[in-house]
Amino acid sequence: MVEIKPEPGSEEAIRAYKTILSQVIDQRPSGMRQRLADALGKHRSFVTQISSPAYTVPIPSKHLPAIFSVCHFSPAERDQFLAAYHQAHPGKMSIAAGMRKTRHVSLVVPDFGDDKQNAALDRAINEFIQKITSIAGKGGS
Repeated sequence: MVEIKPEPGSEEAIRAYKTILSQVIDQRPSGMRQRLADALGKHRSFVTQISSPAYTVPIPSKHLPAIFSVCHFSPAERDQFLAAYHQAHPGKMSIAAGMRKTRHVSLVVPDFGDDKQNAALDRAINEFIQKITSIAGKGGS
């Protein structure tokens, strides 16, 4: 993996954690970028922008739990990513450090025979889950 100590908040600091994410994704089975897009409720192009070191678009901290869960980060990969993320975004670390452990749940849903309808259902389910968990998180577990 990458051992870079760039200036906090710099484009190089963002590239450092994106390089780690890109390497993790590349080591996973094909289709990982699409699964991540579905989990985030975004288009695949968004995943390309947040996972490619060529783009300096930062990864929103709210997406980190889904990224860790869907991409199945090992504890070492997660620690390395979070260290690089903290280097790039020092003020966001409290959000990333306080993330709850996540788990993967599989559902069996109908196949509508149309890629756009299937993707819309996937996004709706993911958005519903994100809303429910954010409400539950506000209850003071």
